[in-house]
Amino acid sequence: MIPTSLLLVEDDDSARTVLSMELKRLDLEITVVGGGQEALESMRTQRFDLVITDLLMAEVDGFQVLEAAKRQMPESQIIVITGHGSIDSAVRAMKAGAFDYLTKPIEPEVLSLTINKALERKRLLGEVEQLRAQVREKFSFENIVYASPAFHRALELVRKVAATDASVLIEGESGTGKELIARAIHSSSPRKNRPFVAINCGALPEGLLESELFGHARGSFTGAIANKKGLFEEAQDGTLFLDEIGEMTPALQVKLLRALQQGEIRRVGENRHIKVNARIIAATNKDLKDAVEKGSFRDDLYYRLKVFPIMIPPLRERREDILPLAEVFLKRAREKHKRPAKSFSPEAAQLLMNSLWPGNVRELEHAVERAVILCSSSEIQAEDLPPEVRVCGAPPLKPSKSPKKRKLSKI
Repeated sequence: MIPTSLLLVEDDDSARTVLSMELKRLDLEITVVGGGQEALESMRTQRFDLVITDLLMAEVDGFQVLEAAKRQMPESQIIVITGHGSIDSAVRAMKAGAFDYLTKPIEPEVLSLTINKALERKRLLGEVEQLRAQVREKFSFENIVYASPAFHRALELVRKVAATDASVLIEGESGTGKELIARAIHSSSPRKNRPFVAINCGALPEGLLESELFGHARGSFTGAIANKKGLFEEAQDGTLFLDEIGEMTPALQVKLLRALQQGEIRRVGENRHIKVNARIIAATNKDLKDAVEKGSFRDDLYYRLKVFPIMIPPLRERREDILPLAEVFLKRAREKHKRPAKSFSPEAAQLLMNSLWPGNVRELEHAVERAVILCSSSEIQAEDLPPEVRVCGAPPLKPSKSPKKRKLSKI
């Protein structure tokens, strides 16, 4: 196990000696320097998990050490110590990224507790970054399974728009993987390290959807017992995915349009405006152009969202993707349910290929998972598949030949 490294920056000889003795009891790998300039030089050649720096020092002060540490070692935790504490300097240090601000003399128990909390925060931040990296990898373009030219063409458009900040409208039937595409765009964009926040606009009534998107103030309606951030704020500097945007009511469409045009929102029950900066990716399984013509969807919002439209073809129009996707779903379900199935029989594979899949990729995934659960051997058979797949995917019956007509006299 790699020992925790700590840099102590203190220009006062007696304070440096006392702190060094206390730190040596904590089983840390300690580097001690007598000033800010030495600290800058140490950080150029070595990375530290934790930095404890005095604030008031000649030439290079603690604020400069703090700023350099956060710039060069953003994952490091910085504890500022000073014998001349003030509210202004404490606020400035915390705004610059310090984990904590302690005034001398520092009790050994307080120092030990603060260090442990700082290291725990560093550990948690590391775990969060690991999870984010796993999510980015999971939803990267490289992990999207396809073999068809139709999906390849759609994906080429997706790759081009990912690097921009343009609004995207993803159109396609239910179950085609619109959210997967939205996540891939986010994971390949400059905003990839910021939040990806998704909401289904058709799953909530108007009042609740408004509160979810824009937030609300305490007491603004029955049950609003505290102030609540909306998803626009939660997605700050990241991506907000609005699924089933075609289900949004006209009144909410107006508020959404205002947020997109002005870059600000107003919580329910509040008068103040809050600046927001989130990339918008919307998705729909409806014909929004038809909805605009019928007057159920605002044309100005439609064109604001449709800066870059992407149409995801249904699975029946990209049959080359069926078996590659089915193989991925089989592997996933086998590991999840600890079942023996490893492949499809030729008959089962043919049924999968022939089915129309009205529920698209989602229906295929569920059908394969069901088959994996039912299958008791290493090969999924036709009878393991859902009845609707067996019926829809079966080859059409050949028409029987009509008997030759015979004369009545020969009967």
